[in-house]
Amino acid sequence: MTLGQDLEVDEPAGSTAPARPRPRAGYRTDLITVLLGTWFSLGLFLDAWAHSNVPELESFFTPWHAVFYSGFAATGAWILWVLWRNYQQGLRGLDAVPVGYGPAVIALPVFAAAGMGDYLWHTFIGIEQGIDILFSPTHLVLISSMILILTTPLRTAWSDPAMTGPSLRQFLPAALSLGFTAALVVLFSGYADATEFTSGEIIRAFTFEKSEGGSGWARSLASSIMFTNLIMVLPLLLAARRFRLPFGTATLLAVVVMLLSTAVADYTNMSTAIGFVVAGVIIDVLLVKLRPSEDRLKEYRIFGAAASFVTWAVYFAAAGIDQGAMPGVTEMWTGAPVMAALHGLLMAVVLVPTARR
Repeated sequence: MTLGQDLEVDEPAGSTAPARPRPRAGYRTDLITVLLGTWFSLGLFLDAWAHSNVPELESFFTPWHAVFYSGFAATGAWILWVLWRNYQQGLRGLDAVPVGYGPAVIALPVFAAAGMGDYLWHTFIGIEQGIDILFSPTHLVLISSMILILTTPLRTAWSDPAMTGPSLRQFLPAALSLGFTAALVVLFSGYADATEFTSGEIIRAFTFEKSEGGSGWARSLASSIMFTNLIMVLPLLLAARRFRLPFGTATLLAVVVMLLSTAVADYTNMSTAIGFVVAGVIIDVLLVKLRPSEDRLKEYRIFGAAASFVTWAVYFAAAGIDQGAMPGVTEMWTGAPVMAALHGLLMAVVLVPTARR
């Protein structure tokens, strides 16, 4: 199939006259979209690493920004090419925009304007090197428009009635879209990110004298676990409402998120990363065995609780294996996975309060 043939046309039900064709991006188009989006996502990860690990960073014009903005330029050029290709086939106006690509088309000029705003911000206000980087208005607009662009293949799959029980290959563009979106949210939640803790920090955080009422590190890790659990499990619960997720989806999400986390942490949290990937494999087994969906409400809620519990049970197991000891306060490391499981169950109830009739 050529790029010019990578198009499907829908016609309204019951129409007797030829309808204006609505383009639907094909697999290759979506795969190229998400791979180009990966390019400028990796550029953002590199820039996040630089802000965290290069104290002398004082310029907007850096190699990391070059990767970031060149990736955006390539992604934007590709999406505009898709529109131009449809225009050449006789489609006009909104009819030239493939299903699911509308928000990305809007996000392109928003991102470009935010990029210029970020340059002016850095020029007149300075370069952020701490938690302030996560609250910069221009950065928040950049990340929001990035998410709209990166979730394009997910929207394409969501709107396709034939996409119910895809293989991992068929679901790959949407799965990558889901993974990189989660990774971006984790990046901008760095003030409560449990993925960046090293195994030593995990053990020390939950080892304190009970008479002290808990240390600051313990409070930080406990709150980070609950917040990170939301980011890691919610995308799977959301996708399971619409798709019968193939084996490998949860593992891919964990791999993508930990690519970001290890870069930002300067690769000091490798045992934590391995723990998340192992948990992803186990969660994939749960997806296959439970087949959670809106129609299987009991299994859906069990999955929400079980996926959360597995994530953090493996998290502490990985830290304990790497350090040769478990945290000193047993209630903390045994109770945290249970608390996360309750939160996972709550997320499942909120997303699907009643079975679909």
